[in-house]
Amino acid sequence: MGQVVDETGSSGGVRANHRWKVLGVGFAANASFSAAFSGIPTTAVFLRHGYHIGNGGLGLVLGMLGLGIAVSELPWGLLTDRWGDRRVLLLGLLTTAAALAAMAGFVVPHGTRAPGIVPLALGLLAVGLLGGSVNGSSGRAVMAWFREGERGLAMSIRQTAVPAGGGLGAIMLPALAAHLGFVAVYGVLAALCAVTAWFAWRWLHEPPVAAAPATHQATIDDENAASQPQTVSPLRDIGVWRVALGIGVLCVPQLAVVTFATVFLHDFGHAGVFAISATMAAVQTGAAVARVWSGRWTDQHGNRRQYMRACSVLTALLFALLALIAAGVGGRHGWTTVALAVMIVLGGVSASAWHGVAYTELATLAGTRRAGTALAMGNTCAFMTLFVTPLAIPPLLAAMSWPAVWAIASACALLALPVFPRPSRAAGYGSRVRA
Repeated sequence: MGQVVDETGSSGGVRANHRWKVLGVGFAANASFSAAFSGIPTTAVFLRHGYHIGNGGLGLVLGMLGLGIAVSELPWGLLTDRWGDRRVLLLGLLTTAAALAAMAGFVVPHGTRAPGIVPLALGLLAVGLLGGSVNGSSGRAVMAWFREGERGLAMSIRQTAVPAGGGLGAIMLPALAAHLGFVAVYGVLAALCAVTAWFAWRWLHEPPVAAAPATHQATIDDENAASQPQTVSPLRDIGVWRVALGIGVLCVPQLAVVTFATVFLHDFGHAGVFAISATMAAVQTGAAVARVWSGRWTDQHGNRRQYMRACSVLTALLFALLALIAAGVGGRHGWTTVALAVMIVLGGVSASAWHGVAYTELATLAGTRRAGTALAMGNTCAFMTLFVTPLAIPPLLAAMSWPAVWAIASACALLALPVFPRPSRAAGYGSRVRA
């Protein structure tokens, strides 16, 4: 599936700069789905009220969204490596749009009547199962169209779509839920997925092969073959598994912010809807900027593994500080609400900045032909965390307190340090040699 580039800059009849359109499609696909899985939790206060559920029920329904993604990621990834990026991404986006449209039609509160927790949980589970197709298929497409030395930046731009979409959701969805109800929330999300599917149909294609003379060929897969045998399955590669498991552990503090920071700021910090939306939008905006910078910086320095491990330590420190500030607030508010919001932003950005770098590392270890499977392994671990984290927080709150929640998040971030592979001095781009 290597990209063939001739001297005119064309790629089998497709201009070389077409790869940026492919990246744009990958960005839009991730952003549209992220607006759902990161945006819906920002409506947590309205979910509790509209569907008549408590914190435990809230954790369950949000966890079902993560469970759906976690369960489906690996099958979607294997299917992507078999069918190709275009078919899987189109299928996933269109069926996700259909599931969200069905929720807008049948699983929304009307006045004092609520559909109940079971239809809501099943609906979000279906959205997760179908949307799990997006990451592996879009990531494989980007890896196929870009070369080593560009991939860190390209994959980080694609991963930037996750906080960008989450930020869009944080700005739009609470206001929509407050003024127009959840029919507008699910309807807008369905429309985003459908529009992105049109662009994918228009622009996303497999890179052409054998379209130029052999003397002019420069394939991406040849670059991968020098560093990773294509016959080795990522499922049997301990280096790939260590990166994937490290992703899952380091996602705990990030997803604690995504799923329950709005509840924390509302219940503990007594922040209003505008302040909460602004805080969550700042988290996602900061994470987007940090991901692009991270990808470019690690491309230039060849230090992906060092960067991932450094983010683990920094995130642990920031969440430990958040726990200390929350413990010292007591019953006082005012300026302390601002301090809590600032720490949520700093911790959330640090806990998200490394994503593009880690997924580039996964795909590089596996090789382009197996990138769909490797990326799915990482996302399976990440979204299993999205399932477990919101389920764990309510009982932790009942047994302990918010400072304890953030302290545990800090410990999880630190736990990622020994899980991630150590850097190798022989690795040209910081990553190629297994630990």
